Amino acid sequence: MISITLWIIIITTAVSLAAFSRENIKEGLLFWPAMIKSRRQYYRFFSGGLVHGDLMHLAFNMISLLSFGEYLESGYLFSSPSLFGAHGKWLYILLYLMALVVSVIPDYFTYQNNYNYRALGASGAVSAVIFSFIMLRPTTELRLFFAIPIPGYLFGALFLGISMYLSRRGGDNIGHRAHFSGAIFGVLFTIIACKLLAGIDILPEFWEQVRSRY
Repeated sequence: MISITLWIIIITTAVSLAAFSRENIKEGLLFWPAMIKSRRQYYRFFSGGLVHGDLMHLAFNMISLLSFGEYLESGYLFSSPSLFGAHGKWLYILLYLMALVVSVIPDYFTYQNNYNYRALGASGAVSAVIFSFIMLRPTTELRLFFAIPIPGYLFGALFLGISMYLSRRGGDNIGHRAHFSGAIFGVLFTIIACKLLAGIDILPEFWEQVRSRY
C-alpha cells in the first residue's frame, strides 16, 4: 500500500516535471498573491506547492519530505495508537495541507498588490513536517547537507537562519520565507495536537531531551 507521503511525492513530482517543459502549467499553478486577490484564484495557495523552480529545488524538497514524512506517518507520531490513534493519518494530511496555506500567508499580505512577485515550491509544508519531527525528537541526529551529523534542534536553528538569509537576498522565485512560517506552524500544530488529542504537554519533554543530551 502506497503511503500518503509517497502519494504527495508522486503527484508533486509529476506536476513539477510537467511544468518544467510547459511554462503555462507553471504560470497557472504558482503562488501569485496579486492574482489571488484580483481574480480570486484561491487555489494558488495550494497549487504553488506542486511546482518547483528547478530539478534541484524539487529533489531537495521531496527527499526531505521522504526522510521525515515517512517516519511521521508510519512511526511514533501520526500512526501510533498511544498518541493519536485513528486520527493519525488525517492529522498528517491536515498538517501538510494547512502548512501549504499558512506558510505563504505572510507573503500574500506583503505582495498582494505586486504583480511582479511570484513564488513556488512545497518548502512551507516540508518545513512543517520537519519541525513536527524536531519537536518530538529534538536530539535525533540529522544530516546537514546530507553529510554532517547534527542534533535536530541545531539543524532547525541553522535551517531557519539560512532561510532568513535567502529570503532577504531574494531573486529566485523560491518561497524561502515559507520555510520560516512553515516551521512555526509545524511546531504549533504539534504542540496543540499533542495537548488536545493525546493529553500530552510536549514542551517539557522537548527541553528535557535537549538538557539530557549534555
